[in-house]
Amino acid sequence: MDEDGTTDPREALAERLIEDVTRSLETLSVHLGLELGLYRALADLGAITPGKLSDTANIDRRYAREWLEQQAAAGYIACEDPTAPAEERRYLLPEGHAEVLLDGDSLFHAAPGVIMFGGVVDVMRRLPRAYRTGEGVPYSEYGEDIRRGIAAFNRPQYLHELPNWLRSVPDLDGRLRAAERPRLLDLGCGIGQSTLALARAYPGASVLGVDLDEDSAAEARQAAAAARLDDRVHFTVADAASLATDGPFDLITMFETLHDMGDPVGALRTARSLLAAGGEVLVADERVADEFTAPADLVERFQFGWSVTHCLPATLAEDPVEANGTILRGPTVARWADTAGFGSFEVAPIENDFWRFYRMSD
Repeated sequence: MDEDGTTDPREALAERLIEDVTRSLETLSVHLGLELGLYRALADLGAITPGKLSDTANIDRRYAREWLEQQAAAGYIACEDPTAPAEERRYLLPEGHAEVLLDGDSLFHAAPGVIMFGGVVDVMRRLPRAYRTGEGVPYSEYGEDIRRGIAAFNRPQYLHELPNWLRSVPDLDGRLRAAERPRLLDLGCGIGQSTLALARAYPGASVLGVDLDEDSAAEARQAAAAARLDDRVHFTVADAASLATDGPFDLITMFETLHDMGDPVGALRTARSLLAAGGEVLVADERVADEFTAPADLVERFQFGWSVTHCLPATLAEDPVEANGTILRGPTVARWADTAGFGSFEVAPIENDFWRFYRMSD
C-alpha cells in the first residue's frame, strides 16, 4: 500500500493472481480426493489418521498424510488436534461437507464442477495452438471428466426441479398431460439425464434423446435400461442441425446445449420443422446479462471461464456456422429464433440461478 493509503495496482493484481493460483491448486487437490475415493473414506469412517486413510483408500501413507494436512489447511476437512504428532492426527469431514462432495442427488452437490475442471486441465497444452490457428479442440478430447462432470453437475436439477420448471408453464404442462401419448425430443441430451427426467415427469410420453457424442449416447442407453425406461426412451447420435427423424413432437427441449452447437439456427430450424401442431421448443441456457459488462458478476465470470477453455474451443472444432461460446445472451437467442422462423418467442417464467428459459413456437 502506498503512503497515501491507496493500493498499488501492481500489488493488487499480483496478490489476486497468487490467490487464484492457490485456489486452482486446491481445486486440483479436491479432484485427487474425489478420484481416489478419499472423501468417501472420510465419510464412511469418520475421524481417521493418515495410516487409516492409506489402508482404506489403498494409497501411499506419505501421500495420505500430505493430502490430509493440505485439505485441513484449505478448510475442506477438519483436524481434531493439530498439535498431535503427524501420524496420530485425526481428520474428519465437517457437517454438510459430505453432501456437497459426495451426494449426487443433492442440489448442493458442487463437486462435479471440480471433475469438469480436470477435463479442461487435460487439454490445456492444446489450447495455445488452437488460439493461434483458430482451430478447435473436439469435445471428445476433453475426456470422461467433462462428460461425467457436466452430467453430474446438472443431474440434481433434473431430478428435483425439472417437473417444477414445466409446471411453471401451465399451458404447456397441461397440454402434455392431456395428450394420450405425447412425443418429446431432447436435443443435445448428453448422457441422458434430462431425457430420463422428462420421461419420469410424463409417464405416458415417448422420449427421444439426441446427441452428437457417441460415448454420451452409449452411456445414455445404459442409463435408460438401468432405469427400466428403455421401452419408451431411446437415444440416437446425430447433429441437431441435420437431424433426420420421424416427427412430429409435442415438445422439443434443449437444456444448456444451444450455446455449444456449431449451427444453432440450423438446430432451431430443424426443431421447428419437427413440431406438432401446437407444439413448442423449450430452451434453457446460461443466465447472463443481455449486454457485456466489465467487470462482471461471479456467475458471468464462471461462465466466461468455461467459454475460453472449453465451450468455444469445442464448438470451433465443428466447423461452425456461428461459434457463440458459453455466454449466450437473451437478444442472441431471440435473433436465432426469428431467423429460424418461429412466430412466437418469450422468456418463460421459470426460476433458476444459472439458466434462463425460452419458449418458441409457431
